Amino acid sequence: PCQILSDIFTLYEHYGENMNDLKIAYVGDGNNVCNTLMVGAGMFGLKLFVATPEGYEPNANYYKKALEFTIESGGKVEVTNDPIEAVKDADIVYTDVWVSMGEEGKSVDVFLPYQVNEKLLSNAKDSVRVMHCLPAKKGQEITEDVFEKNAEFIFTQAENRLHTQKVLMEFLFREPQV
Repeated sequence: PCQILSDIFTLYEHYGENMNDLKIAYVGDGNNVCNTLMVGAGMFGLKLFVATPEGYEPNANYYKKALEFTIESGGKVEVTNDPIEAVKDADIVYTDVWVSMGEEGKSVDVFLPYQVNEKLLSNAKDSVRVMHCLPAKKGQEITEDVFEKNAEFIFTQAENRLHTQKVLMEFLFREPQV
């Protein structure tokens, strides 16, 4: 959840209230980042299109919760197995590592069509920006050239984790108001 607070803050910082007009695509593993991104998108009224390989879809309970939030927020959350469909006309393309800690034996071959590279991004808007929660495994989920081209935005996203987590800590330790 802290990662997604930072991501939403980064979008707001760069796009303001227009962030709700953006098409955001998440491609890769339907992991913890994907799950909480769906819920955050649903809560904040974002338009999120998730693409994962078959068998690596996000958790159904998180997806259901995200859809419940979209009813009030006006957001949209969709899941597909087609990365090109998800990325088509996207303003933002988000990815994460394919193999998380503790999954070192997991095969990456099934994820190759989901690599964020120039070919996949050619389906997005010309002004597309890429997000990654870091650390990145360049050459796997994202090519080095795409990472470097988007490094400033990715590192802003990373820096914003510090700021959002400081605010969260302040909120959590605040004296209750009776």
